[in-house]
Amino acid sequence: MRFYRELFLTNRFFTVAGCAVMLFLLAFFLPWLGDIPEIFFFGFLALVVIDVSLLFRQGKGVFARRNAPGRLSNGDENEIGIYAENFYSFPVQLGIIDEIPFQFQKRDIWFKTRLAARQHKMITYVLRPLKRGEYEFGIIRLYVRSPLALISRRYNFGQPENLPVYPSFLQMRKYEMMAVSNRLSEIGVKKIRRLGHSLEFEQIRNYVAGDDQRSVNWKASARRGELMVNSFQDERAQHIYCVLDKSRAMKMPFEGLSLLDYAINATLVLSNIAMIRQDKAGLITVAEKIGSVLPADRRPTQLNKILEILYKEKTRYLEVNLEALYSAMRNVIKQRSLVILFTNYESMQAMHRQLPYLKRIARYHLLLVVFFENTELARLSAEPAQNVEDIYVQTIAAKFAYEKKQIVTELAKYGIQSILSTPKDLNINTINKYLELKAKQKI
Repeated sequence: MRFYRELFLTNRFFTVAGCAVMLFLLAFFLPWLGDIPEIFFFGFLALVVIDVSLLFRQGKGVFARRNAPGRLSNGDENEIGIYAENFYSFPVQLGIIDEIPFQFQKRDIWFKTRLAARQHKMITYVLRPLKRGEYEFGIIRLYVRSPLALISRRYNFGQPENLPVYPSFLQMRKYEMMAVSNRLSEIGVKKIRRLGHSLEFEQIRNYVAGDDQRSVNWKASARRGELMVNSFQDERAQHIYCVLDKSRAMKMPFEGLSLLDYAINATLVLSNIAMIRQDKAGLITVAEKIGSVLPADRRPTQLNKILEILYKEKTRYLEVNLEALYSAMRNVIKQRSLVILFTNYESMQAMHRQLPYLKRIARYHLLLVVFFENTELARLSAEPAQNVEDIYVQTIAAKFAYEKKQIVTELAKYGIQSILSTPKDLNINTINKYLELKAKQKI
């Protein structure tokens, strides 16, 4: 039974068999063909027997395994590899099927390759998951053909395995490398002009042309006989809290990812940057009730705690309860902090409903509200109108887009910082604002 389960007939087999049948049919009308159909048929059978012998005489003719990372990064292209090796003494053709998780809705993961005798090869492809959670990979199926290619033998390798899809740690590493090497400006992060000195003294060093003359330390200069200046650095150990709105307003999709997923990726990136800058990162999630609360800290394990919390978060289908958020913050956050609220407003009325609680939070903390620009509205506004209906649609789209900008102005009246960003630019814009607030010493 195992032999029959592994044996598959190829297109070439059916083509040659069809030719044999045609020869037998023609022999009824063309007697001069004589024994040619029988010779052709038995020759074909002999080649099939030889092909079967080549592929099945060896118990383990090929080998394959999947090379995948321990976890996948949500919203990013993750590279998956398939290692294949040929143990036969002749070259083979391989057809490879990798049973990827059903979430990708792909049924065409089929690779063709050739392997010489004793040769091995690595085949790579990429997968871009759009939801966090467990993804189950199946087995790898190899269909092997000899040079005759009349039949193929199927091999199955591996066992089903589950891979977790975490928030975008690939983006986190990318920005981390940029921050460590001070190359954030290469990816769009602006350099902010520093106003005055921060309050944290770092060291006394030699004067260099271009240093602020107001920072000259005259006593140290007199002792050393050369100009010395005081060097200052950004204040450290400041508390940075990211607050995630998990309500239905964050369910809206953009390029496959929900707004909550974009906010989660930005939270992970920003928390990592803040800890690199020696600040303390914390996290609060809220919907109709308070979800997870992680006090700000900068210990090495803090980032893993944030990652594990973000991995499990899902959108809810009720309105956000900012009153519960205000109460939780008063109980948890004991000092003035930078609070970054990731949410979404589609109208002024929605913002005004939450404004009293935003003003209360801003009374005790530096509040930064981050919400999303509707890129579909911008696209509709830019398209040329073809008829009267298009004019109405564009007018309404422009009204909603303008209302988003009004929300920024309205929040600024009450001293509340805000960012109106497209989902794809969220990371850059959030990091820019964080560095700007640090440079202006507003925290």
